Amino acid sequence: MIAHHTHHGASIGETVTKILSSIGNFFSQLASLDVVPLLFGLACYALYLLLRSRALWAAVRAAYPDERVRWRDVWGAYMVGYAVNNVFPLGGGNIAQLFLTRISVQTSSYPTIASALSTGVIFDWLVGLAVMAFAFTQGVFPKPPDFSKLPAFDISFFASHMRFTLFLLTALGVGFMVAFALLSARVKEFWVHVRQGFAILRDGRRYRYEMASWQLASWVARFAAYWALLDAFHIGGSVRNALLVLGVQVVASVFPFTPGGLGVQQALLVAIFAHARDVAAFSVGQQVATAILSSVLGFAALLLIFRFKSFREVIERARAHRREERYEAGPHAARPGWAHAPTPGAVHAPPRTPHE
Repeated sequence: MIAHHTHHGASIGETVTKILSSIGNFFSQLASLDVVPLLFGLACYALYLLLRSRALWAAVRAAYPDERVRWRDVWGAYMVGYAVNNVFPLGGGNIAQLFLTRISVQTSSYPTIASALSTGVIFDWLVGLAVMAFAFTQGVFPKPPDFSKLPAFDISFFASHMRFTLFLLTALGVGFMVAFALLSARVKEFWVHVRQGFAILRDGRRYRYEMASWQLASWVARFAAYWALLDAFHIGGSVRNALLVLGVQVVASVFPFTPGGLGVQQALLVAIFAHARDVAAFSVGQQVATAILSSVLGFAALLLIFRFKSFREVIERARAHRREERYEAGPHAARPGWAHAPTPGAVHAPPRTPHE
């Protein structure tokens, strides 16, 4: 319960003000942070991202068994997407990840890559549901009916208007599938590509050993990361507290209307750890720290693996690549001399060295 709160939702301005205030508290308390737990937590977080990319690599490789799929390309695309999502709202990084993974596998298609990358959601949500079940038994995690009272505009608005929220989720789901179908030359071909992306799910043994096991390891690393970060911010690391933070992450992933679900995380963490003196700094500081880490790794991947100089360039190339694919699939594609004609803005996979 969150009876100690008198808020009944929050405006966008109030949400932004609270976030900025917490960011200020974080920077004002930098000198008081425990450096060793902070660095260990960030190292565990980097390991979490690495392990999860390994699981995604297995899904892409299963979809294209005859192609050479490099792990570093899948990791790099995942890091770029993760970094973008920590800076920009509404999951824009997913588009960057999809594009960069697509150009890394020469014979791939967008529907197949998208469905392969989405297979990771299954295990994540199973673990997420278990984490949420634990969190709700602890007596400090706000129940869904109380979400409307949290001082975060995105979660309080949607919790207060459940009919609109259900309608929006349904419309987005239908719109997503329709958009993918329209982008395909033929609907039947589109669903063939989607089914190809789910290849790893049809092989139970391969899914368990090559994907689910890596995801489980990534959750353990993520758990360790937040335990250490709780110690670094003087909140107190423990099994219970780390699982509560993971529960907050699960909820925030559903409301990506602020970068990385920052507004939701800040409101929930303040409610859960209201007894802790430094909770305001931790509520935003832990995400600032992980966002800096993922941004550094994402930009390094962007520059060293994909040879792009900015996130903006990735977006521009993504649009050019889509135009190129439509051009090659057009009425002239089957005519001699047209299939390999150069297209302005063409994008190709990163060059491979002989030993790869």
